[in-house]
Amino acid sequence: MGLIKLSWDNVNGKYLIKSFSFTDFLGALKFVNVCGEICEEQDHHAEFTLSWGDVTVKTWSHDTDSVTDRDTTLADAIDGAYSNGS
Repeated sequence: MGLIKLSWDNVNGKYLIKSFSFTDFLGALKFVNVCGEICEEQDHHAEFTLSWGDVTVKTWSHDTDSVTDRDTTLADAIDGAYSNGS
């Protein structure tokens, strides 16, 4: 399995979770939409919680009920989108 960035919490090997901060609701919403496109491209769909200035992302592989390479790949792509200001 790939390296899990320390900024993502790995909860007992069951799922990865991370929160992202934004200056307003619109920025957070745009980020969720970009991440949704990433999920579609990877055919691996995360759970998103959207609130004013904050997005929490949770991902796990439903077929194994655990964290797999698909989750770490998705987490890296989501980190990349955030780093690029998406």
